[in-house]
Amino acid sequence: MGQEPLEKDVATTKEPGELSAHSYPNPFNPETAIHFTLPEQGRVVLKIYDILGREVKTLIDEERPSGRHTVLWDGKDRAGQSVASGTYFYQIRFKDKILTRKIMLVR
Repeated sequence: MGQEPLEKDVATTKEPGELSAHSYPNPFNPETAIHFTLPEQGRVVLKIYDILGREVKTLIDEERPSGRHTVLWDGKDRAGQSVASGTYFYQIRFKDKILTRKIMLVR
């Protein structure tokens, strides 16, 4: 993981303590790491959606401390089945903030 993520995949902020996220690699196969930073402790929900906006899988729905976190998505849905190649979105909800980023699975 020596390369930096592409600019379009990074939520950047000039003020410290803001919610931010990026994934690497993107495109990915067989898995991608979703990195996010929480400005404070709180409940975070991280879900994967398909291009039509249908929920594919919930990766996190729990209380997390402030700081950096990493979650892997293996390209499988909530039933454990591999999803098709294509464009997906991950969405992070934290307090009143929502971040949505695009990821691509290439099988």
